[in-house]
Amino acid sequence: MFVRSAVLCGLLLSSQPVFSAPSVPLSAFVHEDQYSKPRLAPDGKHIAITARVALNDRFVPVVMVYKLPEMKQTGAIRMPLFEVPLDYQWVSPTRLAIAKGREFGSREAPMGTGEVLSAELDGSKSQYLFGYKMFLSSSRGDRYGDDYAYGYIEAVSRKRDGHLFLTSHAWEGNHSLLYDIDSNKATRRLMADLPMPDLEFVLQQDGKPRFASGVDDQSHAVLFRLDDASGRWNKLPGDKVRRYEPFQFSTDGKDFVATYSADGEPDKLVRENLETGKRTVLFEDPVGSFTGAMYGTSAMPFAARSTVGLPRVRYFDENNPDSVLHKQLSAQFPGQYLHFIDVTDDKNLILFSVRSDRDPGSYYLFDRTAMKADMLFSAMESIDPEQMAERRPISLKARDGLALHGFLTMPAHAKDAKVPLVVLPHGGPHGIYDAWFFEEDAQFLASRGYAVLQLNFRGSGGRGVDFLEAGYRQWAGKMIDDLVDATRWAIAQGEVDGARVCSYGASYGGYAAMMLAAREPDLYKCAVGYVGAYDLKLLAKPSNNRHDTVRASFYRKYVGDDREELTRNSPIAQAARIKSPVLLVHGGNDKITPVEHAESMRAALIAAGRPPEWFLAPNEGHGFYDTANRTAFYEKLEAFLGKHIGTAAAH
Repeated sequence: MFVRSAVLCGLLLSSQPVFSAPSVPLSAFVHEDQYSKPRLAPDGKHIAITARVALNDRFVPVVMVYKLPEMKQTGAIRMPLFEVPLDYQWVSPTRLAIAKGREFGSREAPMGTGEVLSAELDGSKSQYLFGYKMFLSSSRGDRYGDDYAYGYIEAVSRKRDGHLFLTSHAWEGNHSLLYDIDSNKATRRLMADLPMPDLEFVLQQDGKPRFASGVDDQSHAVLFRLDDASGRWNKLPGDKVRRYEPFQFSTDGKDFVATYSADGEPDKLVRENLETGKRTVLFEDPVGSFTGAMYGTSAMPFAARSTVGLPRVRYFDENNPDSVLHKQLSAQFPGQYLHFIDVTDDKNLILFSVRSDRDPGSYYLFDRTAMKADMLFSAMESIDPEQMAERRPISLKARDGLALHGFLTMPAHAKDAKVPLVVLPHGGPHGIYDAWFFEEDAQFLASRGYAVLQLNFRGSGGRGVDFLEAGYRQWAGKMIDDLVDATRWAIAQGEVDGARVCSYGASYGGYAAMMLAAREPDLYKCAVGYVGAYDLKLLAKPSNNRHDTVRASFYRKYVGDDREELTRNSPIAQAARIKSPVLLVHGGNDKITPVEHAESMRAALIAAGRPPEWFLAPNEGHGFYDTANRTAFYEKLEAFLGKHIGTAAAH
């Protein structure tokens, strides 16, 4: 840690050599980060970091606390066996609140349990604040009893007095509760109780709740606002604008910022006066929604960027001190995106990250007084950015004239050589979108000599409500058309080999990979489905659980509820049209797309006389977690692609 430091006015990073393409070991892509999630204490005297520590034959995450500036370890907060810290926040200069998860095995991703605890930075004076083990685990359990609910930290007190604000979602019932919890004493005070489940609260800087948002049983967005005069939470009409989501208040509580889209256009960032309702647009873009709101020494953001293309910071006020400093620091990291994470209360220390399309990212601590930035650690430290590939923003027109955007990751190759292409649709699909930043699958495939095409087809996020809804009930229709159009566009540019194209994706991406192979059997020479959805009828099974009810209502929007249409638009019904080789990869413990999807797809392909290659990891869920399983998957993927569309890696 603290690998390098430099004075601001000097050159922080050495210039990068011309990209070459040496072999990059697979282990670099699947290696687990030793350090992650840095959080700077509000007084700047300590920093908390998750470190993976060896315990017997496994590595477990521990919250390590280091004293600044010397980075001397002063404490460690360990969980009981199989319990892990999922996230944490400083509630005072010496105390942390931690959201807890549980590991169900070394080969399964940890899951949040809805429990929250707190401890001093040296691990002492631990308190169990919320959760289903409240009665057994806390001295205050006799007062509150067990919490049959999922809790998460909504915010922390700006007074730095050890208080936090926690939202409670009952396992059963229809209420959302907001508590003010004293993390030192484990006492709580009810602040809000709304008769609707799964709401999220937006608080003013003084800790007063003002908005609550969520979705109803029909998956329609709802927004409540607290009326001071009556003390009632009033539901705001949802038919005036397409999207309106307040999320942050100014220090004095008079203004707030919100996501805003009046007619379905890309989301703007607006500043609104709480009393008068007057709005000022801080950020808007005709193509992409705003994202990456950045905070500095003020409670309100000073910059943001667009979801489309290269991530260029737009400052709301070029002369704002935070804007000036951000520009100065960014100048020392050409070609990278610099993001402020934490700022101390005295404004002297800033924790920031830098990352790019080739660099997974590094974390730095900047001292304003010394005008010096020290590097703490890097993500995926085995990755050498100089060996990674460029991710080019692309734009094209779909067959119906709709403008589409995405990225083409190109491997190193001889000037006149045409490389094989992997079309990589993202999962989701609605609301999810591909961005320019480092992407493991794309870089792994590029390191093996493949060009990688990622398209934000209609239905993706980042372009506004209209673009999102343009994908409703188009999973097998215009969304696939967009991907085919983008594939033909990429081939027409002259750098990829149109005779060597494969489709590969996860979740919806796995669905799309199969549908592409069925729709255009002569274009796609192979297909890979990873934790894919292949039988649309399985997506919306009826259930008494509200979460499943809401999910089912979303799926009715996405794919409809006509069983004949669902069958017709499912890859299992198109298996006879797939002529190319197929690799199916799935987790046996997948709760999002249960293994029944993959088993049905496999059976359909066998019945069609095209038995697929098969890889089932029994303990994995919706995406592999265990390093050994991820390694085995990438090895199978590399061998499969090499066999069916060849390789073009330059070594």
